[in-house]
Amino acid sequence: MTPFRRMVFVGDHLPRQCGIATFTHGIHRAVAAARPDLDTGTIAMTAPGHRHDYPPCVLFEIREEVVADHARAAEFLSDIDTDLVCLQHEYGIFGGEAGGHIVELLSRLTMPVVTALHTVLAAPAPAQRLPLVPWP
Repeated sequence: MTPFRRMVFVGDHLPRQCGIATFTHGIHRAVAAARPDLDTGTIAMTAPGHRHDYPPCVLFEIREEVVADHARAAEFLSDIDTDLVCLQHEYGIFGGEAGGHIVELLSRLTMPVVTALHTVLAAPAPAQRLPLVPWP
């Protein structure tokens, strides 16, 4: 098995003030410190009407309400030869009904995706029950 060379985290990121932003920042730093040989970075989700002065580790920004940004992020991840994506999932940060815009990113990826589920609902709405990516 070939070791991973590049890992990118997708989620909110500091200076956006939310728990997932803090988590994404922290896990990125921890992985980068534990594996200095691994090229790491993040793709930050940006809420409508907000702008953030992201640090250099943020390689790409997705405006959560702009579906085309999600698709462009998938192209970006391929262009930089990403080996692994670590997605921070929360229904409210990807835009669309139940965060459905994330499908525009995930359906285009060719590399493995590891997902941290930050919200597991006891009684999900019908749109939240749909699979993010159709199974083959």
